[in-house]
Amino acid sequence: MTMSTLGSSGIEVFPLNLGGNVFGWTSDEATSHQVLDAFTAAGGNFIDTADGYSAWVPGNSGGESETIIGKWLTSRNNRNSVVLATKVSQHPQFRGLSAANVTAAADASLARLGTDYIDLYYAHYDDASTPLEETAGAFDALVKAGKVRAVGVSNYTAERIREWFEVARRHGFVLPVAVQPHYNLVARQAYEQNIAPVAAEEGLAVLPYYALASGFLTGKYRTTEDLASSPRGGGAKAYLNEDGLAVIKVLTEVADAHGVEPASVALAWLRTRPGVAAPIASARTVEQLPALIASATLELTADEIAALDEVSF
Repeated sequence: MTMSTLGSSGIEVFPLNLGGNVFGWTSDEATSHQVLDAFTAAGGNFIDTADGYSAWVPGNSGGESETIIGKWLTSRNNRNSVVLATKVSQHPQFRGLSAANVTAAADASLARLGTDYIDLYYAHYDDASTPLEETAGAFDALVKAGKVRAVGVSNYTAERIREWFEVARRHGFVLPVAVQPHYNLVARQAYEQNIAPVAAEEGLAVLPYYALASGFLTGKYRTTEDLASSPRGGGAKAYLNEDGLAVIKVLTEVADAHGVEPASVALAWLRTRPGVAAPIASARTVEQLPALIASATLELTADEIAALDEVSF
């Protein structure tokens, strides 16, 4: 298996990024630790979270995912073998990207994670109320302080990504190395038409989120009854139509030819896209993990890639 590199950072990662959004939400602490153990035992080393996960859950206040990951890192004593990505701007106590907020939020994340450095730190959502010079400068200061190794952007428009690079170059700030966009087999155009060109121009590592379209690309949602039976099925509803089911048909055919799950193929297809370093996918239980891990080594044929390209465009 070939590792991926995060842009110009030199940081090498497993070609599947384990999403931590379910930790402290649909996965309790014990189950989350089991998933993390199984992921690393299979060779995985790249974990994605955010300071806002999972403030949307009744009774949660944000930071639950980071806290669970931090306890796991401490108990396993494996921090140096893990590449850890987290994000700032959405925690209820640390909203936005002012310099003061970025600095305070980073320190809070470090405390929850039980570490003194973050490998990849994202600006989670753009903050139009804060000048990019201020935000980019705050991230640069974190890198210079040794608290962050590399910088990424998530949910930014192509125009704003280009503006970040212009500002960073003008002021001598560290440049972003990664972009985290919404991108999968049933959500292609926004990324491919807008973000992909700037990612290619700047050599950004692309780390797609919603890589399985809220579970739709696992193939388990084919009727409205399927949606109703799952606590997370609502996110897949938008894709349950003629076009979406056509994608599932081809996805299933390719999966059957390889003896794998549709999810493995959906993630492997993303790995064939230019610049994609590691799709992000979450596992609520250990049983969901093998299909994700299999994607890291699954090689699709040119005909299979072409068939998926055609049905999904």
